[in-house]
Amino acid sequence: MNDNLVAERPTFVTHLECSLTGERYEADRLHGLSRAGRPLLVRYDLAAAGAALSRDALTGRETDLWRWRELLPVRHTANVVSLGEVETPLIPIPRAGGGRVLVKDEGRLPTGSFKARGLVMAVAMARELGVTRIAMPTNGNAGAALAAYATRAGIETIVLCPDDTPEVNVREIAMQGARVWRVNGLIDDCGAIVGQGAAEGRWFDFSTLKEPYRIEGKKTMGLELAAQLGWRLPKAIFYPTGGGTGLIGMWKAFDELEKLGWIGAERPRMYAVQAAGCAPIVRAFEAGEEHAARWEDAATVAAGIRVPRAVGDFLILRAVRESGGKALVVGDPAILRAVDDCARQDGLLLCPEGGATLAAYRQALRDGEVDEDEEVVLFNCATGLKYPMPEAPNALDRHKPIDFDAL
Repeated sequence: MNDNLVAERPTFVTHLECSLTGERYEADRLHGLSRAGRPLLVRYDLAAAGAALSRDALTGRETDLWRWRELLPVRHTANVVSLGEVETPLIPIPRAGGGRVLVKDEGRLPTGSFKARGLVMAVAMARELGVTRIAMPTNGNAGAALAAYATRAGIETIVLCPDDTPEVNVREIAMQGARVWRVNGLIDDCGAIVGQGAAEGRWFDFSTLKEPYRIEGKKTMGLELAAQLGWRLPKAIFYPTGGGTGLIGMWKAFDELEKLGWIGAERPRMYAVQAAGCAPIVRAFEAGEEHAARWEDAATVAAGIRVPRAVGDFLILRAVRESGGKALVVGDPAILRAVDDCARQDGLLLCPEGGATLAAYRQALRDGEVDEDEEVVLFNCATGLKYPMPEAPNALDRHKPIDFDAL
C-alpha cells in the first residue's frame, strides 16, 4: 500500500443522490438502491476538493488507484483494502486497429480484470460501514475480484454464477476464499436469488449498481485516462457494456474533472459495445427508449457482457446520447477475429469483451462513424490469459532428423 495512505484520508463526500429522482441520502450509512429502485450516486464538495488538491500535486503521487483519494468515498485509512491497483497502460495497436487506436489494458489489475477497480472500492466501503457478509451474482471476473478483496478485508462472501461460467473463473473465486455456487440460469437469475437472500437479511446484496460505491472505483478509469493524455480526452471511447458501471463511472469522472477545472467541456463520443446474442442497450438505443427490456435467451462468447437486463440502463443510454455516441452490436465471429488479429499482429492478447470493442471500432470505421485520424481508446477489460485459446499441436521428435525448413 502507498506510503501516502498512512495519514487519515481526506474525503469530500457530502451525500448520496438517486440517479433517477435526485433525492438526497445521508452519507456514511449503508444503502442499496434508492426508494425509486435506482442506483445511488456519490456526490462531493468539488470546490473544497479542488482547493485541497491540484493537478500538479497529483502528478507527484504514485500512479495507482488510491492517488485519487480526495475524489473517492473511503474516509478512514484503516478501511482501505488493496492488492496493488496500478494505473493501467495505454497500448497502441497500429496493425490490428490503426495508428491512433489505443487499448487501455485493464488486465494488468489484481485478479486480471477491471472488476478490481469497482470491487476494491465497494469492499472498502462495506468494511467501513460494518458489513460482515456479502453475496453477489457474477459472470466470472467480478466474482474473482470480490472474493480476493473480501477475503483480504475479512468479509464472508457467497458468489452465484451461471452454470456455464468459465471454469477458470469458478476455480479462482473458490481459491480466493468465497463460497461459489453454479446456477442453472443467467446472471439475472443468480441476482434474483441474491436479492431474495438479502431481503431475508442473510447478506448484503453486492449486485452491479445495487450498492453505490462500485461506480466510484470504476470512475478511476476516466480519471486515469485524462491524466495519461495530459488532461485532455480522446475523441471516442469504445466500452464493452454489460452492467455498464464503467461507462457510467467514466461519464461521472469527466463531469467531476470539469467542475474541478482540470479539463474542458469537450467529451469523447461514448460507444457502448454489446454482442449480437445479448444487446438490450443497443435495442433500446435504436428504439429511442430510456430503459432496456430484458434480452431473452442471451448467448455470446463474450460472457462478461452477457447481461440480459442492466439496472443502470437509463444511465448508460443517457451518457451515450449526451456524448453523441451510439450503442453498437457485433457478432461473435467478428469478436473472435478481432482477438486473433490483435494477438497475431500486435502481440496484445485481448479478452473476448476487449475483442468486441476492436470489432465495433472496425465496424464504426467502415460505417463512417469514426475517422481513422481520430484518437480512440478501446477498453480491454481482462487479461486474455483467462480465456480458451486455439490448440498449438506442433511437436518435434528430437531423436529424428529435424526438418529445419519446415520450422
